[in-house]
Amino acid sequence: MIQRLWCFSLWVLVAGVCLPVQAMELAGVNVDERVHVGNAELVLNGAGLRTRLMFKVYVAALYLPHRSSIAEDIIGKAGSRRVVLKMLRDVDGDTLLGALKEGLRDNHSTAQMQALQAGLGELTRVFQSVGTAKTGDSVVLDIGPEGLVVAINGTLRGQVADEAFGRAMLKIWLGEKPVDSSLKKALLGV
Repeated sequence: MIQRLWCFSLWVLVAGVCLPVQAMELAGVNVDERVHVGNAELVLNGAGLRTRLMFKVYVAALYLPHRSSIAEDIIGKAGSRRVVLKMLRDVDGDTLLGALKEGLRDNHSTAQMQALQAGLGELTRVFQSVGTAKTGDSVVLDIGPEGLVVAINGTLRGQVADEAFGRAMLKIWLGEKPVDSSLKKALLGV
């Protein structure tokens, strides 16, 4: 009897390990449980819906090497992080860029913003080349030691080679004055 119970327990453990991880669905968008960035596998930390004036704008997902609910640790630690914005409506590049810049200004002092100017110039070039992010498009922001890498629908669009700029971008969603406080909570998994 003990041997059967042990065998059953082992089967349950193996079956649980072998089963594929189900993706989360939010506002009709499937959110992957894991992603690969370079050689690193990142896990979904949290995902949430960004609304503005009652309009659904995008589903955001945050991926980290290890889950964390502490914004300061996520922003401050080295290593790969990914933010995925799955667009729920058409947004032109200038509007998206303006929203990102507003999020940066809300979470940085004037002096800090001055230090980010070179990166903002490069980010502006990237988003001006995008045109319009259409409903269903995926805007991927990879943040790591190489800075910020921007891809849209799997196509590399540009890079800001400044690690501090990448960390600054995380403050848009995770800073003291996030773009959306309920989205911040969702991304932190709380």
